[in-house]
Amino acid sequence: MSGLPAPFTSFVGRRAELAEAGRLLGTARLVTLKGPGGVGKTRLALEVAAGSANTFSGVWLVNLASVHEPSAVPGAVAAALGLADLGTRKVEELLAAHLSRRRVLLVLDNCEHLAQACAELVRHLLSAAPELRILATSRESLQLTGEHVLDVSSLPADDAAELLRRRAVAVRPGFEVTDTNRPVVARLCAALDGLPLAIELAASRLRTLSVEQAVERLEDRFALLTAGSRTAQPQHRTLRAAIDWSWELCGHEERLLWARLSVFAGSFTLEAAEGVCAGEGIEERQVLDVLDRLVAQSLVEHTEHTEPAQHTEYAQHTEYAEHTEPTRQTGHTGTSEHTEAGGTARYRLLETIRAYGSEHLVASGEERWARRRHHDYFHALAERLHQDWFGPRQEEILTRLRAEHANLLVALEYPGEAEKASPEDRRTRLELAGALLYHWVAGGFLSEGRRQLERVLKAAPEPTAARARALLAAAYVVGEQFDLAAAQRWLTEAGELAGRLGELGVAAHVHGHLGVSTLYAGGPTDQALSRIEQAVAEHEALGDRFGEVTWRCALAIVQTVVGDARAPRTSRRALADTRAHGERWARAHLLMVLGRSAWAQGDQQEAMALTVSAMETLRGFSDTLGVAKMVEQLAWITASDGDHRRAGHLLGVARSLREDAGTSVVAGDPRDEGYHAECEADVRRALGTAGYEQALAEGAAIACPAQAITCALAGALDDAPDAVRDGGAPGGGALGGGAHDGGAGPAGPQPQAGPLTRREQQVAALVAEGMTNRKIAGELVLSQRTVDGHVDRILGKLGFSRRAQIAAWWARNHMPGQNHPPNPNHPPGQNRPPGRNRLPGR
Repeated sequence: MSGLPAPFTSFVGRRAELAEAGRLLGTARLVTLKGPGGVGKTRLALEVAAGSANTFSGVWLVNLASVHEPSAVPGAVAAALGLADLGTRKVEELLAAHLSRRRVLLVLDNCEHLAQACAELVRHLLSAAPELRILATSRESLQLTGEHVLDVSSLPADDAAELLRRRAVAVRPGFEVTDTNRPVVARLCAALDGLPLAIELAASRLRTLSVEQAVERLEDRFALLTAGSRTAQPQHRTLRAAIDWSWELCGHEERLLWARLSVFAGSFTLEAAEGVCAGEGIEERQVLDVLDRLVAQSLVEHTEHTEPAQHTEYAQHTEYAEHTEPTRQTGHTGTSEHTEAGGTARYRLLETIRAYGSEHLVASGEERWARRRHHDYFHALAERLHQDWFGPRQEEILTRLRAEHANLLVALEYPGEAEKASPEDRRTRLELAGALLYHWVAGGFLSEGRRQLERVLKAAPEPTAARARALLAAAYVVGEQFDLAAAQRWLTEAGELAGRLGELGVAAHVHGHLGVSTLYAGGPTDQALSRIEQAVAEHEALGDRFGEVTWRCALAIVQTVVGDARAPRTSRRALADTRAHGERWARAHLLMVLGRSAWAQGDQQEAMALTVSAMETLRGFSDTLGVAKMVEQLAWITASDGDHRRAGHLLGVARSLREDAGTSVVAGDPRDEGYHAECEADVRRALGTAGYEQALAEGAAIACPAQAITCALAGALDDAPDAVRDGGAPGGGALGGGAHDGGAGPAGPQPQAGPLTRREQQVAALVAEGMTNRKIAGELVLSQRTVDGHVDRILGKLGFSRRAQIAAWWARNHMPGQNHPPNPNHPPGQNRPPGRNRLPGR
């Protein structure tokens, strides 16, 4: 797998450095590319990493430019790798455990301002992971034993001239280096000391200037700069002169935007630039054109794109009908707000350019204003996405929040030291930390969420509604870490505060969380159920569908787990509610628990279909622990069905995910240990110790939840013809040795209802919900023989041999909310559906 960004420009020269760096990575475990700012260390590192990708199972870039606290370095690496930090162990240990089983190349970019923290983490990871290689970029070495340092110097004259030519052609088509202009081109590149960044900045000016004019203006800048600082290093003076010159050639609006963009951490969207930087000299409608000009001048870069279009406005489209928003062309450079595939474009400033802009922002007296605008924008974004969580956009929301993670942390730091914060500042920080609840919980940032919530709660002890909601979020987060004492403490305060302030919604959530905590602590079952039932009723009375449906899902899970006779009825209603609203996260975990219950009752077909539906529903989420539980459960079902080799693969997949999450088999349910041991014993007896270990190792090769789902579901689709497959199953059969790459995208048009009649669609939807033919007959008021015939015809039309394949096919190709035609024998809202193990209210 590759975590490298796609390059936007061609790579020029440096053949010797490329060869040497590649050679060093073949023999050394730590290679540091060292050189001054602007010399091209990052681009060289990316080129080296891309060229070495085939020798590693994964290559990942960790950009540390936006990380300011040494303690945040491990978290930045974990986030880049997509590891869920559940707070069960130190992040350094989580990383070590993950990397110890893999042959990975890690690119640590911009280490100089965090050299000590980087050195400590690198030492720890290299000691724990024998197959790990690290390629670092820094202005100074990490000074570790075994480190190989490759000095990156300026480009030689010919390469510098070629770089100038290629970048100039982009803004001035037809530009060439000829015998006539070659001397002045060489003079310009020499004046810029062959620094790639300086050359690119100068090249952007050749749109309107001749090379001779560029040389003259730049030499004037050098004279001023040299007179002002004779002690600065020559290359530093050169780069400063080039950036100064770029600043002076910018118009007033371009300078304002450049300075204001420096408040962003990492990357940003056009929408964010408009929301933060408009005003006081730049109108919102101008931001797009000004940003476009900064891109044209190589002062702002395009980066990766986020928010894939297939999830945009999900409720209005079928699951695989791509929604592509119109492209907004922005003039001569072709900058656009949306990619051709519909994703949102993101931008960033190189760290050198950002730091320069920040200097001018501080000098202008606008820093506090800009930082406040940044805080307010991301506060509003977080609140909006939190409100939208209950619905079909959950995957899109988590993707956006992950892309904005660095900006969100910066927004939470505003205005800085506690003594600078006004009551209003403290209130908005509480609201922001609380609004990010699902980023912390479902996005895999539990430790960071706990740290942020504890910090803002400590800084804002005032008895406000914002504090009550933040206390509730904090209780949720620590409850996910099974810290029941802390959860109880915060729930108690939240309940008392909600009572004093009349916050009925908060009080209702508190009752639900107290019920879950009671269950987790082994308390009385009737008390746990009573509290969750109270939460459902209170939210229903308030007209809060989000709270009502969320806690009804939790109630269905608890009733199913404890064997309450009301569980089937509650589950049917909860699933219908989630389907009606397009909700997927709670739905997936409820489906998983229902599948486990069916398996415990000996209904293999229903258990398989429900578990497959649960995993399909959770596809696209980074819920490492949830996916681990589902794959583990699928292993138990598969072993019970006699397919021991595939069960061994699945146990390996589940173990790999648990190790990445830093949890054990029993996390959340002590009974799982017994189920796991029984399954493991059955598989070992059937395959022998060597065969079991081999199957386990093959399954453990997966790298992320998305791969795990693809691998686990491959067996359900193995016998399907190409026309009805999603194309995501890796090579090698059920879970064979080819399960090392991420699932491929769809190979062709995806099947919809296709040849199925309306009644067959109804039957297929109910099969996908895990119903047996007998139950389907009761639901549709048909004879079981009639249903048997429908199922046989569905299998024949789709080329399947097992019911689980129908469930997987249906879940892939029908969005929640459009699962099957209405049942004419039942009033609206009474149809049954397919969604969750972690309790959704928890």
